[in-house]
Amino acid sequence: MTAGVTSPNAVRAVRRIADLPFLAEQAYGDAVAWRFKQDGQWREQTYAEVSEVVLDLASGFVHAGLQAGDRVCVLANTRPEWTAVELAVLAAGGIVVPIYPSSAPEEIAWVVGDSGASIVVAENEEQCLKVESVGAGLPELRTVFSIDPAGDRSRVAELQDSGRTSPLAGVLDSRRAAIRPEDPSLIIYTSGTTGPPKGCVLTNANWVALCRVAEEARIDAMTGVVYLFLPLAHVFAQIIMFGTMYRGGALAYFGGDMKAIVPELAEVRPTFLPSVPRIFEKIYTFVTSSVPAEQLAQAVALGLEVRRRRAEGEPVPAEMAAAFEQVDALFANVRAAFGGRLVQALSGAAPISPEVLRFFHAAGVPVLEGYGMTESTAVGTINTLGRFKLGSVGASGVAGLEMTLGEDGELLMRGPHVFAGYWRNEEATAETLRDGWLHTGDLGEIDADGFVTITGRKKDIIITAGGKNIAPANVENVLRQSRWISHAVLFGDRKPFCVALLTLDADEIGPWAAARGLPSDVESLVGHPDVRTLVQEVVDEANSHFASVSQVKKFVLLTRDLSQEEGELTPTLKVKRSVVHRLHSGLYEELYA
Repeated sequence: MTAGVTSPNAVRAVRRIADLPFLAEQAYGDAVAWRFKQDGQWREQTYAEVSEVVLDLASGFVHAGLQAGDRVCVLANTRPEWTAVELAVLAAGGIVVPIYPSSAPEEIAWVVGDSGASIVVAENEEQCLKVESVGAGLPELRTVFSIDPAGDRSRVAELQDSGRTSPLAGVLDSRRAAIRPEDPSLIIYTSGTTGPPKGCVLTNANWVALCRVAEEARIDAMTGVVYLFLPLAHVFAQIIMFGTMYRGGALAYFGGDMKAIVPELAEVRPTFLPSVPRIFEKIYTFVTSSVPAEQLAQAVALGLEVRRRRAEGEPVPAEMAAAFEQVDALFANVRAAFGGRLVQALSGAAPISPEVLRFFHAAGVPVLEGYGMTESTAVGTINTLGRFKLGSVGASGVAGLEMTLGEDGELLMRGPHVFAGYWRNEEATAETLRDGWLHTGDLGEIDADGFVTITGRKKDIIITAGGKNIAPANVENVLRQSRWISHAVLFGDRKPFCVALLTLDADEIGPWAAARGLPSDVESLVGHPDVRTLVQEVVDEANSHFASVSQVKKFVLLTRDLSQEEGELTPTLKVKRSVVHRLHSGLYEELYA
């Protein structure tokens, strides 16, 4: 524990992220830090208990040979042990390198080898076997520890026991005292839509700046219960983990089953929910699928107006209030789906439709967008409850975060949140960091109030044979609003018109088909004329929102959904366009034949 810290606000004195668990203990003590499922029951650990676990584990890592500056890879699903290992490695002066648990052995070999990691902490035997299968090509790797029992392999629990038996508090204090703000704390490899992943070096100063953002932006919902299912290998989950600890909230880890997220929300009843858009889109589709479009539009418009008036202290006319009471039954179901206590949700990592956002705001579930990238410690702009614009990704200016536009409309960022560069890759660093500005690769607009709208990726822009520039995400987002569509990928570079590759949502199309006596499997349905007609109606409706040049003239339905296994999706479910286009080039050729 850090000596000499006695203030209840001790956590605000953090200068290096390695001190955070010990300062949080001083600030929050017996408050609940973690909630997690064990044997089907929710368990709790206080900030004081977490601090003790981290101290024991950190001592154990030192006993196991961890030197200051050593890299330690963590290959596991999101769970409290993941965080404990991370905080312990940092407390021992090490550098954490996350790896997605969905990674193939070759991908693991790249991250471990490129980072020069000497230790890997793997979740279970399956993950250990992946590492061991490529271990011969990793000369710097010394040890693999397992979180769960995995044969006779060494376990993290043994590290913790050794540290408890022989604590090294003095050594740990000295190591943390030697850490400078500019020193690396994490190296997060971008999942990347093209090429091998690059390791983003995030410093202690980056994470401390993030903690300041969480406070200055007044995300007070983080002081309650925060439900976390996002992969801790992704920077989005990392800012939630550190930010919650800094604000003194309780981090509730999901039980490990993605299909159980909605039931667990009802159990945990979070006040804050960070998520990728797909979760919000699925709930939106489920709740609204049986509501006529005109009725839904009226309910959303009414809900937004009533909530605007209440927020600004304006009176709500009796007739309007009575009408709102009638539609609030629908909205009550939405609030209940999130546990009934949700103050704010944060959507990130991918674009989300403004229509979905409008619906949730009308329902009393503010889903706010933020924008960032791994290279900016996941922050750049943010909407807050006190200042937001639906359809934007928020404004910068919080905690010294700066945003401007390049000559070509590219978003540029500067500030204490910008990373130190790419690990062992000076060429890529020089290309991305120029004149003090981070070149994001994203195209956008900044309005008079400072709110940012993302219009596309520089490399994703479609330039048709006629020379027209099209941002595919705009069209794809509208298509994905349909309950029947899971993924949509627009194609048309150097072509006379745009076409789309679409996949069906099996959870939605199956019951629809069964009710009509049709086969329930997607592979059989994609060629059925009734399904083609259904999807054509979706495409026609989407086309009505765009000029002719951006409209989908033809489409093809895949017999399966896009997947990580085929390399078409990143672990955060972003579409790898280059992979999709390469794998399905034959289908595109047929559409243009």
